[in-house]
Amino acid sequence: MTRRVAAVAAIVLLGTFEMAFSQNLTYAKGQTVSPAYEGWEEDSAGRKFFVFGYMNRNWQEEPDVPVGPDNKFMTGAADQGQPTHFLPRRNRFIFRVPVPAGFTEKDELVWSLTTKGKTELAHATLGIDQKLDDVVKASETGALGAGSSSPEVRANTPPVVEIQGPRRLEIKAGDTVTLVAQVQDDGIPKVRAIGAGAAVENSGSSTALSANAAATAQIEALRARRLFLPPSRVTVGKNVGLWLGWHVYRGPGKVTFDQDQIQTWEDTRTGGNSPWAPHWTAPKLPADGRITARATFSEPGEYVLRARADDGALTADQQITVVVK
Repeated sequence: MTRRVAAVAAIVLLGTFEMAFSQNLTYAKGQTVSPAYEGWEEDSAGRKFFVFGYMNRNWQEEPDVPVGPDNKFMTGAADQGQPTHFLPRRNRFIFRVPVPAGFTEKDELVWSLTTKGKTELAHATLGIDQKLDDVVKASETGALGAGSSSPEVRANTPPVVEIQGPRRLEIKAGDTVTLVAQVQDDGIPKVRAIGAGAAVENSGSSTALSANAAATAQIEALRARRLFLPPSRVTVGKNVGLWLGWHVYRGPGKVTFDQDQIQTWEDTRTGGNSPWAPHWTAPKLPADGRITARATFSEPGEYVLRARADDGALTADQQITVVVK
């Protein structure tokens, strides 16, 4: 390849990167949050539950929307356990609501959420095509490819997490809370990396790039910016392995943990402390499964902190309420 042809190839490749970036803009802040209806599930006793999540279109901003006119259910009580603090990006299978007695496939339960002046609705119904099971959840969260299954996946059970001590604490402003959660799991799925980050990596043409240093630098800059783009797969990819992360579920202020918590939201960027990030591996847990963290609170009020245990395919949540006076 001549130097001129290589340079032209580099320019064309640069234009392709620019077009892809302009068509897939993402934002650190300033965008809305959409409530999401994930489907409905049935427990071993035959009780049915609607399952919800959300999509925060920001990569950094974490809006707070108290229960009320801007964050409510439109049938029954306004407060049915929904979050009021919204983590970045896609958060799946976050909470569930018992299906009201007498509900039929023609009825619906609606979660209304208003952010940045825009109201969006999640409509929950009992459509048979919306029924969830563990294989569907594993697929949706990226533990296996869409539409695939295996005896191992079908045998998997969710981890078990238990917060040690009282579930409601009252502390003075400036005090630190010690949080202890114990996690157990069946060891399924076996630890392996599925290559979660393939969708945000690009190899390019080394011959063309080497022919034009300026184009190379520009493309590398675009590549770095592309880390903020959503994955191009139908479903995200995820590195499996047992872990636990604490996060704020409700609260009027900022909560600071004494150590970096594994992200419970789908952070697909290289280097992110998230099972959806390329090359991430689950940390080795203590032999007794007890995980300790310490939290401090920026201002008085009532906070709900949630511990999510995740084996890579299925999750379990427990939470604690902390009242800061």
